Amino acid sequence: MRLLPLALVLVLAAPALAKPRWETLPLPPAMPKPTTTGVVDHKGAKIFYGVHGTGDPVLLLHGGMGNGDHFSHQVIALRDRFQVIVIDTRGHGRSSLPKGKLSYHAMAGDVVAVMDRLKLEKAAIVGWSDGGAIGLDLAVLQPERVARLFIIGTNYNGKGSKPRRGRAPAATFKAYAAKCRTDHAKLGNKPKSFRAQIDAMLPVWRNPGGFTREQLKTIQAPTMVALGDHDEIIELAQIEEMSQLIPKGQLTVFKDTSHFAMWQDPKTFNKVLLEFLTAKPE
Repeated sequence: MRLLPLALVLVLAAPALAKPRWETLPLPPAMPKPTTTGVVDHKGAKIFYGVHGTGDPVLLLHGGMGNGDHFSHQVIALRDRFQVIVIDTRGHGRSSLPKGKLSYHAMAGDVVAVMDRLKLEKAAIVGWSDGGAIGLDLAVLQPERVARLFIIGTNYNGKGSKPRRGRAPAATFKAYAAKCRTDHAKLGNKPKSFRAQIDAMLPVWRNPGGFTREQLKTIQAPTMVALGDHDEIIELAQIEEMSQLIPKGQLTVFKDTSHFAMWQDPKTFNKVLLEFLTAKPE
């Protein structure tokens, strides 16, 4: 019997050994230097924001434990056509953690405060995970401030979360948490403040509140509801339902991605996002 060279055996075996994309966490590039930055004092918190480019305003809202720099892929893709505003939500990144309870509604108020500082009557809102919950709050309760809404990896109430009791966190989430901890320190925060951030967010994650079906039907803005087809924590059924309840709702499911689709397949993600942001209103 003729033996194959070891190198060839390894090459042939590589595809079988490689993880599917949705089980990986490719990290985003460094955030480009913003045109301007600022801090808004609002209800006990100092809210950091950065502005990139010029044009119609697009606000990017990151996920839990993260910071605005996690949208670097999207800033690079959008900054030549839009004024892209990236916010660190209260208690995250370069924004301070105030005393008292956190809530998505309070974070939505911070977004409006930044918009007021920049004299923006309306903006397109792009929210991932927790950022999507903030975007929904704005679209339901302050619709006059939302030109368009793009949310990914976001449920509208607790029933849209997959059961997690007794299950170990996915490897992607462990890697994400490790990155968030590293980023938190790089932004000049004390290590113990990352634990304080998580402690402050735990009640929000455990009891997120949410909205009713009737409230979703009142959303006026064109809305894209998206999910990775292997999302670890969000039920696709509720995402599909949400896209149907919102009058101008659309649905996108990113193939071979998880909760981190914007990192796992930034090319497709940015293409869908750009097409949505530039589509003519019906």
